[in-house]
Amino acid sequence: EDRLAVGPADGSGPAKVVTANFDRPIHNPQWTADGKAIIALVTDDRNRYPASIDLATEKVTRLIQTEGVSWGHSGKAGHEAILWTTDTKPSEVFALSGGHLRELTDQNGKLISELVLAKTENMHAISKDGTRVDGLITLPDTPGAKKPYPMLLWIHGGPQGQDAHEFSVMRQLYAARGYAVLNVNYRGSNGRGIAYQKAIWANWGVYEVQDDEACVNQVIKEGLVDPKRMGVGGWSYGGIMTDFMIASTNEFKAASAGAGTGDPLQLYGVDEYVNQYNFELGPPWKDLQRYIKIGYPFLHANRIHTPTLFMGGTSDFNVPLVAGEQMYEALQTLHVPSALIVDPQQFHEFTRPTYIRDRYQYWFNWYGKWVLGQKVKLSYLPWAKKEGKKERD
Repeated sequence: EDRLAVGPADGSGPAKVVTANFDRPIHNPQWTADGKAIIALVTDDRNRYPASIDLATEKVTRLIQTEGVSWGHSGKAGHEAILWTTDTKPSEVFALSGGHLRELTDQNGKLISELVLAKTENMHAISKDGTRVDGLITLPDTPGAKKPYPMLLWIHGGPQGQDAHEFSVMRQLYAARGYAVLNVNYRGSNGRGIAYQKAIWANWGVYEVQDDEACVNQVIKEGLVDPKRMGVGGWSYGGIMTDFMIASTNEFKAASAGAGTGDPLQLYGVDEYVNQYNFELGPPWKDLQRYIKIGYPFLHANRIHTPTLFMGGTSDFNVPLVAGEQMYEALQTLHVPSALIVDPQQFHEFTRPTYIRDRYQYWFNWYGKWVLGQKVKLSYLPWAKKEGKKERD
């Protein structure tokens, strides 16, 4: 977890950690004009806000009380500007003064005014061992939508990321199609302190599954979600978590695992995390049983009965495509409905607009077919045959 330290510029003495008693990560520090404090961004339970850290008292003061996320800030001559986003507003530049925001740009205003946006609300649940788990629930606001809604559990990556009160195209697009979207800050996530993050150390796929399950059960209990129409998905560690979920429960009608893996052993020396494996899990030849335990989605793939869509890019050196290919072949062998979408020359994060559109269309079709029962053709794209492209499902 990132903490703030201040030391002599000439290196003449040790640095002093000024947020040693503040159990939240600090980013983008900048001096105030008088040099008595530092303005930084704090990631804290579904928010990311600017805060002032007094160097004399080490007191951390939150500068914006409303919910939202700041992805950047800059100060000069006593003035502060931040990049600020909320659940219903994409990032814009604001002036920050006295705890109040004054909007300086409105690049997306015209577009947003033409849209009906779903609302995102806080939710929480108590996990199996009594741990409180916080999350977000976005409910559809479309004509004819009524409770209980079909639901998509979308799992963030990291795992040290967090789902927060920021504008999410993913949430809005699914809500517009009638889904409730559940986001869970399972153990391992950011914004709840170092102990919460380290809870999954060398023990992947246990607490995260329990925490996600607790939140799913909570929204079902509240009458928001139809337990017979639920899907799950994620990217990166969210894809890994999706594999964990479908190997732990058959309650989901469909899944999508992007850039994930069901067996970390096969990626040792193949992806970029060998130092993490050695430090956290140990080399495989020293503790093979730990790898076998964590690799249960692949090694016990016969537990999986959920139709699953696997996706990845050929140039992904973060979580190489071979991991998704392995899970796909396992489900094919088991005759579980599954598909593998391979996007050429794409890395861990896709950058080509047509492939990004392609990915969304596949998601919509996959969940539409298996969760909503729609009659959809799982082709490359609606225009695939017109251009003579080969279907890949």
